[in-house]
Amino acid sequence: MLSHALAPSGPLSVVLIAVLVLSVWFDVSAQRIPNWLTAGGLIGALALRAAVGPEALGVGVLGGALGFALGILLFAAGAMGAGDGKLLATVGAFLGLDAFIRCLPLIGAFGGLLALAMTFRGGTIIPTLIRFRELLFYVVTFGRIGERRTLATPGAVTVPYGVAVAAGAVTVWLGWGLTL
Repeated sequence: MLSHALAPSGPLSVVLIAVLVLSVWFDVSAQRIPNWLTAGGLIGALALRAAVGPEALGVGVLGGALGFALGILLFAAGAMGAGDGKLLATVGAFLGLDAFIRCLPLIGAFGGLLALAMTFRGGTIIPTLIRFRELLFYVVTFGRIGERRTLATPGAVTVPYGVAVAAGAVTVWLGWGLTL
C-alpha cells in the first residue's frame, strides 16, 4: 500500500516516468543526457511540488540538492558523466529527500550490475577487476599506492549510468511512491 495521497502525485509520477524514459533513451543511444531534459525535469518537479504546497516543495528542494551534491562529487571524481549527475538532482527533486535516500543504494546496485554485465559482454572482466583493485589500493592508502582511473582513462569501461538511476528511481517509485 502506498503511503501518500495518489491524487496530487499523479502528474508528478507521469512527468517523472517521461523524464526517466527519455533519459535512458538518450543515454543508451547517444551516450549523453541533454541539459534541456534534466533542467526541464528539475523545474517541472519543483513546479508540481510547489502546486501542492510549501512542505512538498521543501522536500523536493532537499532531494534535488542532495542529488546535485552527489552528482558534482561523482563527476569531479571522474566516476560519472555530467548528464548522469544532473539526472541525480532531477530524480532527487521528483522523489523527495526520504525516497531519494532510499533510492541511492539501489542506484549503486543497479549501476554495479550494469557495469558487470558490460564487462562480461565486452570480455574485459579480468582487466576491470584488476583496475578496481588498483583503485581500492589508491583509496585505502590515500593515493600512495595504486592508480586512480577516471572515465577519461584509456580502456575505461563506460556505463550508461542514467539506466541505473532510472532503475533505482522506478523501483523506489513503485515500492514507496512519491513523498509529497
